[in-house]
Amino acid sequence: MKEFLRPDGSVFLQVERDRVHDWVYARWLGSQTLATVQQGGLYYVELLRQEPCPRLLNDHQELIGSFSEANDWISQVWTPLIREAGLRYFAQVLAPGIFAQLSIVDLQQRLGGQLELRLFGSLPTAREWLLSTAPAAADRSA
Repeated sequence: MKEFLRPDGSVFLQVERDRVHDWVYARWLGSQTLATVQQGGLYYVELLRQEPCPRLLNDHQELIGSFSEANDWISQVWTPLIREAGLRYFAQVLAPGIFAQLSIVDLQQRLGGQLELRLFGSLPTAREWLLSTAPAAADRSA
């Protein structure tokens, strides 16, 4: 697991490549800025370029506040890069706060059909959906 730190030493993001389930799990903590979103987002791109993976489990349960200032960058810069790197399915676990929820709904509208982005109220339901996107064993061996 890779951790990303703010200048004060606190963790703002933990990222883990889950090879068993074939997804990237990202857990965002506290308030985010354009700079933290860019740092984490570009790490996702690099991770997928090194080892392609079609699914992202993005966990905002511990995120605080809005990140809307990053939505232009996410939709215009990050999304084309991450699609090129192989991401297709994006399971988003919502933050409890209304401002973070509004940020992700705005982002979902901006992305249109570029990625299959689904919003979830809990980690188990997000995992269940991502697992349903895996090709059947027969498809993988063909």
